[in-house]
Amino acid sequence: MENVSMYCETTADLVLAGGVIASLSAADAPAGAVRIDGSGLVALPGLVDLHTHLREPGREDAETIATGSRSAATGGFVAVHAMANTTPTADTAGVVEQVWSRGREVGLVDVFPVGAVTVGLGGTQLSEMAAMANSRAQVRVFSDDGKCVHDPLLMRRALEYVKTFGGVVAQHAQDPRLTEGAQMNEGLVSAELGLAGWPSVAEESIIARDVLLAGHVGSRVHICHLSTAGSVEIIRWAKARGIDVTAEVMPHHLLLTDESARGYDPRFKVNPPLRTQADVDALRAGLADGTIDIVATDHAPHPDEDKDCEWGAAAMGMIGLETALGIVQKTMVDTGALSWRDVARVMSETPARIGRDSGHGRPLAVGEPANVTLVDPSAAWTVDPAGTASRSNNSPFGGIQLPGRAVATFLRGAPTHLDARFAENRHEGAPA
Repeated sequence: MENVSMYCETTADLVLAGGVIASLSAADAPAGAVRIDGSGLVALPGLVDLHTHLREPGREDAETIATGSRSAATGGFVAVHAMANTTPTADTAGVVEQVWSRGREVGLVDVFPVGAVTVGLGGTQLSEMAAMANSRAQVRVFSDDGKCVHDPLLMRRALEYVKTFGGVVAQHAQDPRLTEGAQMNEGLVSAELGLAGWPSVAEESIIARDVLLAGHVGSRVHICHLSTAGSVEIIRWAKARGIDVTAEVMPHHLLLTDESARGYDPRFKVNPPLRTQADVDALRAGLADGTIDIVATDHAPHPDEDKDCEWGAAAMGMIGLETALGIVQKTMVDTGALSWRDVARVMSETPARIGRDSGHGRPLAVGEPANVTLVDPSAAWTVDPAGTASRSNNSPFGGIQLPGRAVATFLRGAPTHLDARFAENRHEGAPA
């Protein structure tokens, strides 16, 4: 790749060979090497998503590991963490090894299974965490995502347990009693629409409890999908006290508000719900100042029958692997809140560090793994859910124009996604 902009800072050539970055000078490229003109493109370490739902096993009608991996590669990702709420639940060594093995067979991204904290996500009995950690999948992230580990004693035991193998508990912060029947953010819009509200305190109270528990036992806790201004303040407070907490925000929570629900369009129904503009502003500020560590997608595919219905009956969640980068550019880069170097940190380096993903989130330097995402920051494209690589198309962004797009993704030097300009060249014998 010649004349690429490294992190949008300096221009260099990237020579990929033997699965690593072999040189930063095209003069060192071997004879016959495929050459790509990278002028105007930004090179980043391959993106890593700490929060993906691949649905396999059990809901292959919504997504498979193959289709989800293709969608991830199209979005610029080289690794994803597959959440445990599958059928059967990923709460045993056998299931996580099945997911891990299928990911290797597909080979488009590295699939790291997330192990369930509790058996069947039931919230009453710890799962076989050590067995999953010691399996071939080497699980290091544990979560009941979709459900909260609401029992404080069970949460404490989980935090103590993961310490023994360097794991982390990723909490879906939602007090179940405070959100019974909740359909959207509790506030003026929910009152006007007549929909049951999901109050901010249901998220914030669990986060406050869990950071205190993590501090008490000296363990790592990661908070999934922050959505409120109060949550950002609690994370900021906890970090100031030295508690080992990390947190993530989703692209849709950086862009959309609960005003989106006014049309009763279930594509905007998500958990945690879309909040207010004040919450969006706080999340953006928290990501910019480092309080929030990473951007993750919460890619949640659903078949049409689970979304093409009235709001109250619709499933929660939206797909997001292919729109994440564009939304981050729109909300954070183009507004001056983040640089492309920062994007590498929040979408590659830090998620890989939290997940203990060997070989990912590494700098673009000679000798490092050739996991690279090429971004065209000047691209302006209109989201077309029907054209997604995902098996599902439940995106609320259809028809919205976004900037920035991943035009090429390389996993250990092998192209896993090439947009049309490069794909056409391949047929002519250029890029391979």
